[in-house]
Amino acid sequence: MKLILATNNKNKLREVRQILEPLGYEVISQSEAGINIEVEETGETFEQNAELKAQAIYDLTKAEVIADDSGLEVDALGGQPGVYSARYGGEGLSDSQRVSLLIDNMKDVDAENRTARFVCVLCYISSDGTKRFFKGNCEGKIGFEPKGENGFGYDPVFMVGEKSMSELSSDEKNQISHRGNALKKLEVFLSSKQKGL
Repeated sequence: MKLILATNNKNKLREVRQILEPLGYEVISQSEAGINIEVEETGETFEQNAELKAQAIYDLTKAEVIADDSGLEVDALGGQPGVYSARYGGEGLSDSQRVSLLIDNMKDVDAENRTARFVCVLCYISSDGTKRFFKGNCEGKIGFEPKGENGFGYDPVFMVGEKSMSELSSDEKNQISHRGNALKKLEVFLSSKQKGL
């Protein structure tokens, strides 16, 4: 069965494929589905943004679609950057510049108070237009400096135990990540749907 992932982000596409393809799903990006649109994320919550992206692709294809919106919530910053994670510090900054800004904004926060979480909300729309949401979290802390070569976004500074997300293999990351946790819930739903439960 084919699923369109409402993104052209190669990193997200790879993570989603690793989890859903063993179940027999062929996951394709929106560009692979012949869709070349950029949906503006005007929502104030992860749910709203995921739904905006999924609905836009569904309206064009009437096919099964999944979209995610995800971000980093830092307790010492009152939950920021949250839904604005990809635009933290303004448009045009690179991942490494956003990580540097985050570290700088937390320079006076001690180790105990650097708690944070990655949040992911998936919106799944079935071919008949039925909509469901699946949420995953990953708890951790913000490190004092970037570490590791893998991952993307804030992974180099998001610490899970002694390691940053960027120091984990993709398999290790998928076991604990916010996107991995949301996808596992989607996986359970899709499996039961396949069995007609």
